[in-house]
Amino acid sequence: MPIKTQNALPAKEILERENIFVMDENRATHQEIRPLSIAILNLMPLKEDTELQILRSLSNTPLQVNVTFVTTSTHESTHTSMSHLNQFYQTFEEIREENFDGFIITGAPVELMEFEEVDYWPEMVEIMEWTKTHVTSTLHLCWGAQAGLYYHYGIQKQLLDRKMFGVYTHRVLNRKVPLVRGFDDYFCAPHSRHTEIPLQEVRNHPELTVLADSEDAGLFLAIAQDGRQIFVQGHPEYDRLTLDKEYKRDKSKGLPIDLPKNYYPGDDDTQKPLLQWRSHGNILYSNWLNYYVYQATPYEFLDTARNLSKKHQ
Repeated sequence: MPIKTQNALPAKEILERENIFVMDENRATHQEIRPLSIAILNLMPLKEDTELQILRSLSNTPLQVNVTFVTTSTHESTHTSMSHLNQFYQTFEEIREENFDGFIITGAPVELMEFEEVDYWPEMVEIMEWTKTHVTSTLHLCWGAQAGLYYHYGIQKQLLDRKMFGVYTHRVLNRKVPLVRGFDDYFCAPHSRHTEIPLQEVRNHPELTVLADSEDAGLFLAIAQDGRQIFVQGHPEYDRLTLDKEYKRDKSKGLPIDLPKNYYPGDDDTQKPLLQWRSHGNILYSNWLNYYVYQATPYEFLDTARNLSKKHQ
C-alpha cells in the first residue's frame, strides 16, 4: 500500500530502505483516486519511533493512505524536538473541522495516573467525543484503549501486581468478525503495561464484543458499534527491538524491571529477540483498513453521523 507522507518525514527514508512503498506529496497529487485519510494522535514520548512502527503496520494493503500526525496542544513533549512537531504535526484545533476515514489513538506513558490527573485529559475527552461524528472508525492502542473504554463505556482500569511485559499467546474468539479474518487460532502479541482493563467487565458490557484474549495477559482485542470503535490492549505495531530497548533502558537506570516474557531465546538478554507477532499485527491493521475504513467510507466523505443514519434507514 502506498502511504502518503510529508516529503521530509524521517520515517519515509527508513521505510523506503525496507522496500515499503511510500509516496510523497508531489506524486500523490497526480493520482486520480481518493486516498483514505488517516489521522494518528501520537501520545508516545519517542514520537519518531512510533511513527515508523505504525506506518510500517499500515503498509500491507493496496490502498493509498494519506496520514496526518496529530499532537495535543495542552501537553508539551519533552522527548521530541519542537522543530519535528512543528513540521510534521497538527494540533487538534487545526483539524477539528475535518473528517477522517480512520483515526488511531496511541498508548501513552501515563497509565499509573488516574485519567483525570493527566494534564491533557480534557483535550482527550474532546477528541474522543469528536471521533463519534468526524471519523468512520477509531483504533485505540494500549493506554489509548484503556482511555477509550473508560470514556465511552465507563470501564475503569486496574493496577497490576507486576508489570505485564513481554510477548504473550492469545486466542481468537468470534472468528466470523472480519477484524480477525485470517488469524490463526492462537497468535502472539507484545504487552508493556502496569494496568489492565478487566476482561470480565468488557465481556459483560452489552455494546462490546471481545475478539481475542489471553490466559496470561487478559483482554487483547474488543470491538463496538460495528467497528466504529476498536480497542487493542497491546502493541501489535512494536518492532523486534522495542521491548529490548525498554528493558535495557530501565535496567541501566537501576529501575525494577523483569525480563520480558517469551522474548529472548533461552531468556538470555544478550541474544537477538524473537519476532513472533509481525504477521498477525499486519493482518490486524490490514483488516481494520479494509473492512472498517475503506469498505465503510463513502467516496465523498460527509458528516459521519448523517452517513450512518442513512445506512440504517
